[in-house]
Amino acid sequence: MKLYVETPLIESRTLSKLTGFNVWLKLENTQPTLSFKIRGIAHCCNKAVENGTKHLICSSGGSAGLALAYCARKLGVPATVVVPETTPQVSIDRILNEDAEVIVHGKVWNEANEHAIQLSQKYNGVLVHPFDDSDMWEGHSKLIDEIADAGVTPDCVVTCVGGGGLLVGVVHGLRARGWDDVPVIAMETEGANCYSAAIQAGRVVTIPGITSVAKCLGSTVVCQEALDLYNKHPIISRLATDVQAVSSCSRFLDDHCMLVSPACGAALSAMYCGFLQDAVSSRDIKRPVKDVVLVVCGGLNSSGHLNKLRDDLGL
Repeated sequence: MKLYVETPLIESRTLSKLTGFNVWLKLENTQPTLSFKIRGIAHCCNKAVENGTKHLICSSGGSAGLALAYCARKLGVPATVVVPETTPQVSIDRILNEDAEVIVHGKVWNEANEHAIQLSQKYNGVLVHPFDDSDMWEGHSKLIDEIADAGVTPDCVVTCVGGGGLLVGVVHGLRARGWDDVPVIAMETEGANCYSAAIQAGRVVTIPGITSVAKCLGSTVVCQEALDLYNKHPIISRLATDVQAVSSCSRFLDDHCMLVSPACGAALSAMYCGFLQDAVSSRDIKRPVKDVVLVVCGGLNSSGHLNKLRDDLGL
């Protein structure tokens, strides 16, 4: 069963004029569950149900859990989602609305995931990892196929990175198309920067905790495949502040009438705050750049949440 939709790819005149490049927006915020997560989650859930599973389990900071709950309801199997204590109530309510069981456990995602592993054994179900799974990456990679089918050949792709699932899917999709030299700008926020920490250390490391407001980037460890790809593909890692991410969400709302998450704001800050332009001018991007695709990874739960973030950050 196809559980995700092929999302629009639209030109942004505002961001094109701001950056000097042709900017295309891949609107993953228009998925049924408001984020790219449903691509990989749906692929995993379909395979699990085809193989006879009777219960789907996931740990999540919100988006992956909602995707799993939606897929489970559509496929007619029960779902359990374990979320950390930092998960907003509105995110929990959305998961509950899909008739899934929600268990709150742990201060960060990693602790929630340990509990989910235990539950999968108790329920004799299938644990769907939110980002570190080859089937997950294959599902995410399909967004690159859709970009190609729309007639756009990107000279650069901009995305955010948390645990690394989306980044891996994007890079796998590019390389499957023979676009091995197309750079990817991987944006994180300070305080949710497990990828840049791994790059700096030369190995996967666990950061002490998540202090950023971008809770959707809330893994304290990145998947090994994302780090391995850093040494195989032109990936440019950049860090935005919370202020830059949230202010980019505000500007995007004004410019495009779309409410997106701070995680998406990190990706948007590549353009609104000049990270993309700097990467080109500094020659970190070594090929000519004309067309840039930005993955609008996910929507925000409520306008009230954005207003609170702006107030807390003094914006």
